[in-house]
Amino acid sequence: MAVVTVSATATPCLKNPSSLLATSSFPISSSTSCRTSTGFLPCALSATRKRRGLLHQSFALKNEFLEATDSDGAELLEEIEQPGETLLYSISPLPLLFVGALPGAGTVRSLFGPFVELVKSWNLPDWLVHWGHPGNMAVVLFAMGGYGTYLGFRIRYSDDVEEKANAKDLHPKLLGGMFFFFALGATGGITSLLTSDKPIFESPHAVTGFIGLALLTIQTILPALFEDNPGLRNVHGILGSGIMTLFLIHAALGLQLGLSY
Repeated sequence: MAVVTVSATATPCLKNPSSLLATSSFPISSSTSCRTSTGFLPCALSATRKRRGLLHQSFALKNEFLEATDSDGAELLEEIEQPGETLLYSISPLPLLFVGALPGAGTVRSLFGPFVELVKSWNLPDWLVHWGHPGNMAVVLFAMGGYGTYLGFRIRYSDDVEEKANAKDLHPKLLGGMFFFFALGATGGITSLLTSDKPIFESPHAVTGFIGLALLTIQTILPALFEDNPGLRNVHGILGSGIMTLFLIHAALGLQLGLSY
């Protein structure tokens, strides 16, 4: 813009070239001045106008480019600020340690796909889809698992023969039922996450669930070995307590997962 201002200021002076060019140091004749005014002046004015036009056009194009850049930048910032899918459900390192042992999420997603579409077509309430699985599993954990664990301790420490006999009869039934409903509930949890378009195996809740089901499988096999190795009863009791502790942690992580979306 500085060049444009100078050109605009100098243009009126060129209309009288004798005042600009005729000095004491460089005297010129009137004929030369006339020739200069008639020959040089139109070219100078034309060049000045063209130069001003080019400068204004370039400046306008530059403004349009800056406005387009600012607009694109604003759109980019809006896209960045838009919340995406939440993948971080906990700061626990368990997913990094055990993610290699989990089946492929893509395979499970494709297997569950038809059933998930069927569930979506039912138009169930969002709260039921979101909290139905946690509610059912909480009942199984505290009712069947909690009371079954209590009966296991009564088998070990009760002096009442009748109470011990009843506990021996009911303890494996309750914990076997807990194993069954937990395995069935795992499919319900996967369906709930897929229905909500959430990842299924990237959370500590999923990892602790798989570990718990694997330990429950071992726990179910141990009673068949008691006759040959009575010492396994202690292992069964310790492992059972550890499994219940693990499932309490699993429930807390599930609550955290449910509140994260």
